[in-house]
Amino acid sequence: MAKQEFEIHPCFKLNGTHFSRMHLHKVAYSFIKEGQPYEERVGNFLLDWLNDDYDDIKVRTSGSTGKPKVIFIDKQKMVNSALATGKYFKVKEETKALMCLPPKHIGGMMMMVRAMTLGWHLDIVKPSSNPLDKLYKTYDFCAMTPFQLDNSLSRLHLIKKLIVGGGHISENLKQMVQGIPTKVYETFGMTETVSHIAARKVNNRKSNKTEPKPFKTLPKISVASDEHNQLIIKAPKLLDEPLLTNDIVKIETYKKFYWKGRADNVINSGGVKIHPEEVEKKLQKFITQRFFLSAMPDNSLGEKVVLFVELPFSEKTINDLTEAIEKMEELDKYEKPKKIYLVEKFEETPSGKVNRKRTISAKMK
Repeated sequence: MAKQEFEIHPCFKLNGTHFSRMHLHKVAYSFIKEGQPYEERVGNFLLDWLNDDYDDIKVRTSGSTGKPKVIFIDKQKMVNSALATGKYFKVKEETKALMCLPPKHIGGMMMMVRAMTLGWHLDIVKPSSNPLDKLYKTYDFCAMTPFQLDNSLSRLHLIKKLIVGGGHISENLKQMVQGIPTKVYETFGMTETVSHIAARKVNNRKSNKTEPKPFKTLPKISVASDEHNQLIIKAPKLLDEPLLTNDIVKIETYKKFYWKGRADNVINSGGVKIHPEEVEKKLQKFITQRFFLSAMPDNSLGEKVVLFVELPFSEKTINDLTEAIEKMEELDKYEKPKKIYLVEKFEETPSGKVNRKRTISAKMK
């Protein structure tokens, strides 16, 4: 069986220069030999992509929901994902795109695949917390993490359409992007689904409704839920079979859903099931530092809600937080944290997300 060769779109540009498939090999070797570490990773990815002896790409998962693991993703599925993104966000050939995500993870890899498949003019910059800091050029399309978005607000006018993945956008951050001309989309997906499978616009809504929009799936992708309200993703172009996830959702239609939280994060306090992510949305109104909720054993409740905040220890801070939370009418009595822990620095996954389990473990030692 002949190996499939993936064509490079004739409009594709990398850092301002047109490259044919043959010339991309030379660029990749140049990145590996002479480039910075992130450019070396770009070069290695390009060589893997252009190698027709292999139909798949080795990708490491982020580790946000468990131990990081290596999986292999079929190149054709990556092309299918790129085509779906182009159609959903209406980004066509000669789109000026900025890649500022690490090329070793699926988000960065897919920016390159989209550019080569759809014929974008892609500029690659060193991944950083503030990728727009020294840029003055405008771009049609870019992908960032919530942390990068938070640090790029003052220069976000340089981007016309921005997709944000790798974590959920906080309520505070959503408020801060209102009134900005950039179209900001929160995406939903994972490495196993070849990046995002759904998205929702989070700023400049036409109505005054404060309720979040549902996530809407990309073309040829549908969703359902099982008896435990866990999300089932059906994407024949991306998955060999339907994928049952650990995400708790409310299904609106086969194309729209609301994300409620992770099944493995659910807290059972006094027989009441609490989704930490939903309570965290309420607490984001007055806690600006990184924080998260978790559970600890309790003799009477079974489990109690506890709050971890990324701050140096201070009795006054704990008392102030406790007092503010007690006054919150929108919190059910079971949702209110029974104990608050201050942690100077949260543990993180290799991709920069908060590692809840390791943070709790380190604090409890």
